[in-house]
Amino acid sequence: MKKIAGGILILSLVFMAAHISINLQYSKAFTSPGLKNSKIKMKQDLLCLMMAYSEYITDIECADNGMVYLVMKSGKRIVYDDKRVKSIEVKIANPDLQDMMEQIYPLAPVKNLMDANFDPGRSRVYGLLEEVYGKSRQQVESNLTNVKAVYNSFQFNGNNQAAESLQAVMQELIPLMEKRPDIRTCVLPCSGTYNYRYISDTNRLSPHAFGIAIDLARDNRDYWKWASREEGQNRLASYPEELVDIFERNNFIWGGKWGHFDILHFEYRPEIILMARYFGDSHNSEELWYKGVPLEETSIKSYIKKIDLILK
Repeated sequence: MKKIAGGILILSLVFMAAHISINLQYSKAFTSPGLKNSKIKMKQDLLCLMMAYSEYITDIECADNGMVYLVMKSGKRIVYDDKRVKSIEVKIANPDLQDMMEQIYPLAPVKNLMDANFDPGRSRVYGLLEEVYGKSRQQVESNLTNVKAVYNSFQFNGNNQAAESLQAVMQELIPLMEKRPDIRTCVLPCSGTYNYRYISDTNRLSPHAFGIAIDLARDNRDYWKWASREEGQNRLASYPEELVDIFERNNFIWGGKWGHFDILHFEYRPEIILMARYFGDSHNSEELWYKGVPLEETSIKSYIKKIDLILK
């Protein structure tokens, strides 16, 4: 009897380990793997940021105290790691660039809600967004352009190829919606794009305030504040993978891959998609830290050279 009980216990432990391993594939945040690999992760983060905002980031600077900064076209310096120990909540409310890039967005299809504190891309460094898309309502609105949809058009930020990327999405979606009623009902009527507003119950601007997010057709199960996790799970499981894939291929992240789920929400965040596309959750110090990026592009080779020179 003891042998049977022991066997059951071992099988249970094996099953639990397998379950945890599978769950962590998409749901755990990146945790510091040591100094050497942390430096590799920093280089990868900076490379993805420079690739994503090539028109706006001009340099990297390492100060005498070891602090690393992105230097923007305006001359503004944005710190990579402010060296503060933060809770999950603070990483959302007041992130540095390292916090923003910490969690790896899963590009593979998902059918289950993420863990509660897994929100890749939900941390936003507003200093960066302001430099790229506008520092005030007036500046943002001067950068808006119209993107044609099915029956009307939407305002979206014309900087950094944001509007161009949304237009590419719409060009793929319009013919697909004619064949796929399930996709059409998820897209139309769109709930909106540009709206200069704050995130509910916070003093932080919504990405909609920068004109870089679109909410598709609303369902009451779409948002973590409107619905239970069970309701959100049911909605997520039925959401068309093809719709999500089109947005992701055009550098949008999906709020359905957040623990604080926001299933109707898509946000233009090229740095998050580039990190997922080229590096995933790999930080192998035995390989070239930039392995996988398209080295045939001259600009990318120059970014790598700059990063290696400054971060020796």
